[in-house]
Amino acid sequence: MVQDGNNGNRGRGSRGSAPRSSGPNRARRAQPRSVENTPQDDGPPIPADIEAKQLAPDIRGELTTLDRSTADTVARHLVVAGLLLDEDPEAALAHARAARARSGRIAAVREAVGIAAYHSGDWAQALAELRAARRMGSKSALLPLIADCERGVGRPERAIELARSPEAAALTGDDADEMRIVAAGARCDLGQYEQAMAILSTPQLDRTRVGQTAARLFYVYAETLLALGRSQEALQWFINAAAADLEGLTDAEDRITELS
Repeated sequence: MVQDGNNGNRGRGSRGSAPRSSGPNRARRAQPRSVENTPQDDGPPIPADIEAKQLAPDIRGELTTLDRSTADTVARHLVVAGLLLDEDPEAALAHARAARARSGRIAAVREAVGIAAYHSGDWAQALAELRAARRMGSKSALLPLIADCERGVGRPERAIELARSPEAAALTGDDADEMRIVAAGARCDLGQYEQAMAILSTPQLDRTRVGQTAARLFYVYAETLLALGRSQEALQWFINAAAADLEGLTDAEDRITELS
């Protein structure tokens, strides 16, 4: 989750740091097909085969304060936003904004806008929306995303401060690793590569791990080694990143070719 030239964003799109365990809707995958007629003022058209029940039950529960018709429309916009997040983040953001226009006081909706804005590279909007979601009581671990947005708007020192907070210390599992990636990226933004290595090495990396978080953690570690001139070690960690990257989220294979 570090920018090209400062540990590269080549590991993933945007800043390469978004925790992907939830996303804006945690919807079951269903590809949009035909599109129904939706008034232009109501936001982008929603594919006719998209149903509110595709939205995760916990998020649908947050929409019960809305009237049934509004809740259905908001849910369907959120479903489409989730489906488009990777392939067309701008379109995903348009759907998330359409949901917000109808239900701006619901945490899950503000979170959806924030995540879509993050994937679109609109750091300022993402920061504002994610902060709002957190104030409204979002149960998601948004701090790594918020810290990475601080990097995006040019405040790596603020990202480091957030990474040192009690809330960050309470993170566990992949969420804690996401925070490590952001904090290391912020150090690299400042040219502090040794400090970035210290963050990434504590606790010591387990090269046998697999999955998207492990792949990006290994990738950032490899990039940091490369920035320190330790190219042979970097090559090995790009190999580890490629082995962990079961979904092809990084370009670790290309980096291996470059360094071999």
